[in-house]
Amino acid sequence: MRNPKYNKGLAFSDMERDRLYLRGLLPPAILSQEVQAERALINLRSKTSDLDKHTYLASLQERNERLFYHVVSQNIAELLPIIHMPTVSLYCQKYGLMFRSLPRGLFISIADKGRVFSILKNWPERRVKAICLTDGERVGGLGDLGVNAIGVPISKLALYTACGGIPPSMCLPVCIDAGTDNEMLLNSQFYVGGKHKRVRGDEYLELVDEFLTAARRRFGNAIIHFEDMNYDNLTKLISRYRGTFPCFSDDVQGTAAVVLAGIKAAQPLTGKSLDEHTYLFVGEGPAGSAIAELLAEAIVRRKPRSGDTIIDSRKRMYMVDSKGLVCRSRGDSDTLEGHKLPYCHAAPNCPDLLTAVQTLKPSVLVGISSSTPAFPFTQQVCEAMAAAHNRPIILPLSQPGAEVTPEDAYGWTNGRVVFADRDRRTDAGPVVLANGQRFYPGSCQTAYSFPGIGLGVIASRATKLRDEMFIAAAESLAKLVTDEDRGRGSIYPPMSQIKQISACVARAVMQKAYDAGVATELPRPHDLLETAQSIMYSPSYRRYR
Repeated sequence: MRNPKYNKGLAFSDMERDRLYLRGLLPPAILSQEVQAERALINLRSKTSDLDKHTYLASLQERNERLFYHVVSQNIAELLPIIHMPTVSLYCQKYGLMFRSLPRGLFISIADKGRVFSILKNWPERRVKAICLTDGERVGGLGDLGVNAIGVPISKLALYTACGGIPPSMCLPVCIDAGTDNEMLLNSQFYVGGKHKRVRGDEYLELVDEFLTAARRRFGNAIIHFEDMNYDNLTKLISRYRGTFPCFSDDVQGTAAVVLAGIKAAQPLTGKSLDEHTYLFVGEGPAGSAIAELLAEAIVRRKPRSGDTIIDSRKRMYMVDSKGLVCRSRGDSDTLEGHKLPYCHAAPNCPDLLTAVQTLKPSVLVGISSSTPAFPFTQQVCEAMAAAHNRPIILPLSQPGAEVTPEDAYGWTNGRVVFADRDRRTDAGPVVLANGQRFYPGSCQTAYSFPGIGLGVIASRATKLRDEMFIAAAESLAKLVTDEDRGRGSIYPPMSQIKQISACVARAVMQKAYDAGVATELPRPHDLLETAQSIMYSPSYRRYR
């Protein structure tokens, strides 16, 4: 009863209560899992704030694991914004006040160098196959949260189970405590991390290397999911370990795969294939470059005999930062960040977003920044997009705030825009225009991609994750979007079907893993979809004998 892995609450039968010595420790009533789930939902919906709802779900997970995943998986569209972004960021901000002693994650500090393997042996599960690793240096638009960021990998791995069916015993959330530069945390008596400035450079990389080496020794070949890290550290780690582990970042490849899927799913509406679009990415951070790179790779792989190279594909992609359009005529190409250089083209100097849209006439506009958007998508910007294209695609994906609301985007384009944002909630209702048109825009959630990718890697025991696997995952997701979905204004399938979606994404990843020779689950299964579904976790209560 005190172990969340085995607890069933009041669902223990009379026979189980006698055999497990529970008689008298529970009230006499026997309530099924469905009744308990209904009660949990009533309690949850009575909470007035999203943070209170998140705390309630975290408490439920800590006392009854199967009931938690039953509730979440059956109501994923409603609860996704509660257990994940944006609510988890509020939880992380107050983690010091809300800390509980139950071991929901593993903490590795800079003082633990030389003994990381012995610390890993303290984790109670041995069959770990999915590790979500963060150092808390860049949590969305909140910046450096240090150890408080542990809530993010916990929520990510909860989605691996709820959406992808990966057993929770196979999931390990880890926080590398390399310090923090957040003065508020350093001065707080409730901060639970090491109170020292953030360690960088070789000392930091040596600690991460020791952890990953120890993880491989302890758990074998596990998927490594890097989360909420500084972009330079992130790219170094992925480049260094992608030949050793199947590793990726949800902020980079995960987001890129979902954006690619949305653009491909919109092709029946726009009438344009990937290589016929002109793309404009707006934002200061490197996430736009990551999306552009996967799109360029997908274009080249789609037409391998055309003679076009990835350099040719990049010529269709432009970027706008706080100084305007990134271009050679701007005169600062020598001081540009490295991730912007491949997209610094010969183009007229455009000091703002509106001028760039009017000059380049992009058919796809993506807002992707981790800070307050430098250039909101104003009425003039949306109207310029609609004037140049019959069905422009607008994706305002910045956190913490989107560049434009769906109501404005549809209204300013007379309902012609193809729209998706990041945190669209199911209780938001339809977007209704003055002429009576109703739209139910989809949400560009990475939950569509990373749980299925993780499931595919585990099911095939893939030793590497390559770009073609993310492209295959995106294509698989796009194929699941029906004409009915597009007709109601969504370029993504319903989130309520996430288990089936993840299984299909896993099949696509497994297919590429076997074709590339990096899958070690042999012999190759005849039915990859059935294989993926067969290992998916069921949150239904078990009978104890």
